[in-house]
Amino acid sequence: MQEQLTRLRALVAEHAKGPRTATPIPRLAVSIAFQPTPPFPSIFEPMLCLVLQGAKEVMIGDRRLRYDPARCFIASLALPASGRIVQASRQKPYMSVTLALDRKGLAELLADVPVNGEATGAGFGIGPVTPAQLDAWWRLLQLVDAPRDIPVLAPLIEREILYRLLAGPQGNVLRQIVSADARLNQIHQAIAWIRLHFDEPMRIDRLSKLAGMSAASFHRHFKAVTAMSPLQYQKNLRLQHARRLLITNEDAARAGYAVGYESASQFSREYARLFGAPPARDALRLQRDAAALGDAGPIA
Repeated sequence: MQEQLTRLRALVAEHAKGPRTATPIPRLAVSIAFQPTPPFPSIFEPMLCLVLQGAKEVMIGDRRLRYDPARCFIASLALPASGRIVQASRQKPYMSVTLALDRKGLAELLADVPVNGEATGAGFGIGPVTPAQLDAWWRLLQLVDAPRDIPVLAPLIEREILYRLLAGPQGNVLRQIVSADARLNQIHQAIAWIRLHFDEPMRIDRLSKLAGMSAASFHRHFKAVTAMSPLQYQKNLRLQHARRLLITNEDAARAGYAVGYESASQFSREYARLFGAPPARDALRLQRDAAALGDAGPIA
């Protein structure tokens, strides 16, 4: 397995230009960083992230996860999260490869190759990868240097990666994306509503009715999947959207009102609690960091 990791690191070192570099392969990106980073809150869309060197720590709700070489992070739904690189140096930089998940492709795979087991539990997780999985990742990354082969071979190798993950201990997390389980679908519908209406007052009775559950049952299932309450989820969405507005030089008070806060002091207090600094000070830091990093975006 060490030899496989070495080969993968060589490919990432060749193609990664910074915190996040898109590749010609659809939805595939590579990352490299030469020093630890402070926490960077963002929205994790459904994805796989394989760490090849170094280590990263992610906070999702009240859960803290660490993933390091030969371990894969899986998210099956949109999750407000905070991630930071905890192990990286000039001699041994952090390296990872990220694949955004294609719901349609995963559904087709499950239709052709049913996998036993229920799609239950949290909508994210970390698990070890096997030599067979690393071999598939290596063949996928090799296609970066063979662009003519990408349209034909990339979907086949991606399908193999997903199949092998489905058969492993984190397969239940992947199955959540296309699960026919009524409760999971109801939670996904509620999450979609919150994301579209995050700047509106939240009424748990409205969401639980949308999900077809009692308020208590909805709250319990929502937290089981996301590791946070519906109100925590909405708050994180609001604050992260406000942060994006601040990066574009929006006034702090206007940013707070734009995302649904009626009290500027409450907005400032909750913003500082999540991001570690008041809005105006954090915005200056973000603008400085953005100028240094360019448009690479957060590291997966």
